[in-house]
Amino acid sequence: MATDRGADGETGHIAWSADPRRRSRFESLILPHLDAAYALARWLTRNDADAGDVVQEAFLRALRYFDNYRDGDAKSWLLKIVRHTCYSWLARNRPANVVSLEAEAEFGDMVAAASINPEALLETRSDLRLVEQLIEALPAPLREVIVLRELHELGYRQIAEVTGVPIGTVMSRLYRARSLLLRAHDAAPAALPGREGGPARGSPEPKSNGGQRCAA
Repeated sequence: MATDRGADGETGHIAWSADPRRRSRFESLILPHLDAAYALARWLTRNDADAGDVVQEAFLRALRYFDNYRDGDAKSWLLKIVRHTCYSWLARNRPANVVSLEAEAEFGDMVAAASINPEALLETRSDLRLVEQLIEALPAPLREVIVLRELHELGYRQIAEVTGVPIGTVMSRLYRARSLLLRAHDAAPAALPGREGGPARGSPEPKSNGGQRCAA
């Protein structure tokens, strides 16, 4: 575990070393979710090295505020910190690619109403690489909920806690994310690895999000 050399200088390191019970509790409750933290940061930053920086900063924050943790879902508590840290990092390092969550309305009309099978895109192993690319292309509010639900297997209430939005909004974003993924998957050209045949059901080309990211 890295030491805290942020605004508090060596404060985090001293606190970490001076209280073995606090350290032991932190290790038993939080460290088991390190992989989940990295995975979320990787999906949000879309870069391995940046995800590593975000996770290190997030764990320092988690350690600093661990006294505020009250028994509950440790994974959701940590992922909430990772998400906040990720958006803060993006705002500092890639401000041109960060937009407000209010801009979500701009891509709200991209998704056509449809009956969605949540597992439809994940059943064919040959399509996994394509699915990963399509998920990375989703606007951040949709990308994070699909990752938290389908990959981290969080419930609606847990996702609402992590993202800070109502459960109804979580469900709406999930529906839109799944719909957009299916449309984009159907429109993907046959030339992509793992694809055979052309676009299905005459689906239109998905609109691009222009590489924009959304701030928390």
